[in-house]
Amino acid sequence: MTLLEITLFFLAAAGGGAINSVAGGGTFITFPLLTLYGMTPFQANIMSTVALWPGSVSSAFGYRKQLNVEKKVLWRFILVSIIGSVLGAELFLNTSEVAFERLVPWLLLGATLLFTFGRHGIKLLHQFSGKVTAASLLLGVFLQLVIAIYGGYFGAGIGILMLAMLQLMGMTHIHQMNALKTVLGSTINAVAFALFIMSGHVIWPVAAVMVAGAITGGYFGAKLAMKVSVEKIRLLVSAIGFGMTAYYFF
Repeated sequence: MTLLEITLFFLAAAGGGAINSVAGGGTFITFPLLTLYGMTPFQANIMSTVALWPGSVSSAFGYRKQLNVEKKVLWRFILVSIIGSVLGAELFLNTSEVAFERLVPWLLLGATLLFTFGRHGIKLLHQFSGKVTAASLLLGVFLQLVIAIYGGYFGAGIGILMLAMLQLMGMTHIHQMNALKTVLGSTINAVAFALFIMSGHVIWPVAAVMVAGAITGGYFGAKLAMKVSVEKIRLLVSAIGFGMTAYYFF
């Protein structure tokens, strides 16, 4: 790699890590750069997951004091997140590169729409919020399994999906929801991370640079949130998402 390539990979991963900690959507930064570098969408999906996972772990660590959830509830969600991510990642690894390339525009479109408009759906779900019951917990566990399968396969937009699921389940405390979301998100990505590494598709020189960038970006993401409007970041990420979606459809 040239110095310019190293710089671009580091900055893209740093930007993705920071955006994930502030508003979500870091995949929309790393995925297009990797494809423009010459990787297939199949390779780019793997590398994006590997690069950004350390940032999700640091976010989960930062929220550890807000994780006020019963252990038996937490472990149920962690278990289905692991199972779902294994299923999703294995499904991805057994999808031909040609088939995945055909799916990419639709996956990007769905993820972009989720990212752009998903928070409005969460507000609508607020009317259903209330006490978590046994029935709502069962629904939440099932929905988390579905989300984890999608997360292991592609992953963009899972944060919005999990917030909507927790809201529908009856949770109302936003910091508690974000804490649980980051833990479950890092669990999903950890499983996919491990399976993707074992698949032998990781390009390690690029991955090492991007992991360092994601950790740096994740660390400074919280400070960025204090200085930059989250809405402006959302608009930027949405614009990139719609632009990349149009590019792949074209």
